[in-house]
Amino acid sequence: MSFEHPNRYGESMRDVVRDIMSRPPEHNTTNLDLDRMTMMLDLLGHPEDSFRVIHITGTNGKGSTARMAEAICRAYGLRTGLYTSPHLERINERIAIDGEPVSDDDFIDVWDQIRDLVGLVDARMAELGKPPMSFFEVLTSMAIWRFADAPVDVAVVEVGMGGRWDATNVLDADAAIIGPVDMDHMQWLGDTVEQIATEKSGIIKPGCTAIIGPQPHEEKVMPILMDAARKAHATVLRDGEEIEVVSRMPAVGGQVATLRTTNGVYEETPIDKFGSHQAHNALAALAAAETVIPVAGQLDADIVSQALSTVTVPGRIERVRTSPLIIIDGGHNVNAAESLRAALEENFAFTQLVGVVAMMRDKQVEEYLGVLEPLLSQVVVTENSWRDRVMPADELERIAVGVFGRDRVLREDALPDAIQRAVDLVDAGDELGVGYGRGVLVCGSFVTAGDARTLLRETPDPDLAKPKSERAKA
Repeated sequence: MSFEHPNRYGESMRDVVRDIMSRPPEHNTTNLDLDRMTMMLDLLGHPEDSFRVIHITGTNGKGSTARMAEAICRAYGLRTGLYTSPHLERINERIAIDGEPVSDDDFIDVWDQIRDLVGLVDARMAELGKPPMSFFEVLTSMAIWRFADAPVDVAVVEVGMGGRWDATNVLDADAAIIGPVDMDHMQWLGDTVEQIATEKSGIIKPGCTAIIGPQPHEEKVMPILMDAARKAHATVLRDGEEIEVVSRMPAVGGQVATLRTTNGVYEETPIDKFGSHQAHNALAALAAAETVIPVAGQLDADIVSQALSTVTVPGRIERVRTSPLIIIDGGHNVNAAESLRAALEENFAFTQLVGVVAMMRDKQVEEYLGVLEPLLSQVVVTENSWRDRVMPADELERIAVGVFGRDRVLREDALPDAIQRAVDLVDAGDELGVGYGRGVLVCGSFVTAGDARTLLRETPDPDLAKPKSERAKA
């Protein structure tokens, strides 16, 4: 990664990222309107009108669904834009063209093209006594401008948080996907699932196709989503009704599923991800792709299979090491923990799985740990790099002891030490040296997943880089 190519202001990539990320966060409660984004699109000449849009919200599964939908559209020859969040390692990950994140030079160039307009918006907001553009609004503007400049045929856009007031909601979706709605971000979206569903239903726009995934709180959520769809005169495709995962079975590296849409049945489609939730994500992605791909009737099953069999989703039940097996997962709420546990139980026969957990202090920490408790032999609590929001390791330790018991909880304040401690525990339990059935799970936050990914792939701890036979035993 290069940070050395300056822009016309003499700024490097590092400077540009610092400028953007120093802006107010997207969850700033004073930013509950679309005024800044609307003014920005006016100044840009409404570039969003130049491409079709797949818009995705939900408590979990947005990133996976987005990547699957993008892959299907790209496999069909459409030029694609993909906008996801958060990033795990590099901010460039958030904006991709044809499946490839924009380069540092492209990122700097797009910022150069819109920064003066950002200044105009900020100045106008100051006159009105309103806050400046948030970093997420700036990134969203950059993505929209880059997609129009490419130009792309379809943009697949993941909501940052909620839906109604999210910066991405200046886009009018052709296909609006609403995945499972559950409790998360309550301090900003509301403390009931009905309030959260109302926020997320805001992406359903007039005349769009609304694709609604399985709902864990169906009786409370579905009436709200269906009412929003009715008011928008949207076409509704419900998972389990108009569309369906007919069958699925685990397979090497993922699963095989038969998916039914309103256009036909896609038999034994390979999906390169674990867990039943990923089959439902694939179904939603497929239905959305059918909406925007200009083909009458069912898509070519071979093209769909090829696309879904190659999708990778960084930080989602991702195997980053094999000796010992190390899996990272960025899910941070109860629904994500339930999906993670179900997928691991279905696809791995662990006799020993040691967790490395770092979480944000505004999450349902005790409930999250409680879901994973039957799965983990021991847990090493630690902290990630987001010091402003991370739960201190000693506080996390106290909560974990209440869930797991004192004898199953260890603490290491630094993530590298925590991973090493977990690896040592696995090695110590593997007296025969076969490795089968033993592993390490690093989880609790996307920041944790990103930190672990960087550590294990780019700058591994010297001990972790050694073969198991040469590593110190605990």
